[in-house]
Amino acid sequence: MSAIILKAGRERSLLRRHPWLFSGAIQQVKDEPASGETVDLLSFERQFLARASYSPNSQIRARVWTFEDEPVDKEFFRKRIRSAIAMRSSLLFGEESQATADSYRLIYAESDSLPGLIVDRYRDVLVLQSLTAGSEFWKEILADLLLEETGLSIVYERSDADVRELEGLEPKIGLLRGTNPQLPLTIYEHNLKFLINIEQGHKTGSYLDQRENRRRVRELAKDKDVLDCFCYTGGFTVNALAGGAKSVLSVDSSADALALCKENISINNLPPTRHTVLEGDVFQLLRKFRDENRSFDLIILDPPKFAPTAAQADRAARGYKDINLLAFKLLRPGGILVTFSCSGGIDAGLFQKIIAGSALDAGVEAQIIERLSQAADHPVSLHFPEGAYLKGLICYKLR
Repeated sequence: MSAIILKAGRERSLLRRHPWLFSGAIQQVKDEPASGETVDLLSFERQFLARASYSPNSQIRARVWTFEDEPVDKEFFRKRIRSAIAMRSSLLFGEESQATADSYRLIYAESDSLPGLIVDRYRDVLVLQSLTAGSEFWKEILADLLLEETGLSIVYERSDADVRELEGLEPKIGLLRGTNPQLPLTIYEHNLKFLINIEQGHKTGSYLDQRENRRRVRELAKDKDVLDCFCYTGGFTVNALAGGAKSVLSVDSSADALALCKENISINNLPPTRHTVLEGDVFQLLRKFRDENRSFDLIILDPPKFAPTAAQADRAARGYKDINLLAFKLLRPGGILVTFSCSGGIDAGLFQKIIAGSALDAGVEAQIIERLSQAADHPVSLHFPEGAYLKGLICYKLR
């Protein structure tokens, strides 16, 4: 088997079971492994450390499959997939909870010890994202195993994320197994219905990570005038209306997303008279609302990823500060701001500092009344804190 030999003293992260090995830690690559091929990671003294997938084009040169000296083969991946399914079935999404949520993340990459592999289940359809050379190398076998272990018949591929470029991989979208499902799919979440486009929608078609946070907004929305920014297809909007909001204004830059937002309101028999959509740039529209002296009781900010890595944190921080400052100005006294960051380059501590700075510059007094994160089907490995990407705060405006 091919091997990577580390520089002296560079094995510390692997001994802590962090699954990434960066190019700067490598002394030698033996036997010229192919992209995605399995390699042994050896210390400078040639001691076995882990078994990993090799990615010659990425700064993350190897991602660990296992820290044990065991074969990485079809049965290895079967065990990993079974483990991921068992966790969701026993703790989160057993048969008794299907009416509550019939769609969830089945496999979450490094957090399920399957680096680069994302699998979301939308009722009877599996949507697979292969993000790394290793998951791409094993993709056909993984697709077969997913059907064997779930008993389903359809796997649709959405391997079109930008990070594939860093791995030297082209984007891929299309059917992997089975027959093309009728689109859009309809899924159920906390007794509400949502239309999902797995072919063209964001991520694998939906933001499953916000499931519990959408329900929390429903609980907060009664009799409130709500502004839902970066609303996409209306997950928060639908929940706010279902919670008895007086009015909801949904803002997004995508006309297609806003059209699906309206459809999601219609299929849930929610009052269209309480709902308005507005297409445009959220930053510009927030300034326009400020200049018009508009105000709201509840504002939701769920922007796209501003900082994929820490290198973009400064630029992203300015964007987060800008929209949150404007939101604080638009909130009525006693109003609630529900604000998120999904940027991996912004940690929870920095995000709170940004929101505090926004309140200060807006000249308002506010309190954090709740912290939010990703849903439990997006677990975080204790050895891979980078898996905790979604940060959210519920803030109450005192004055």
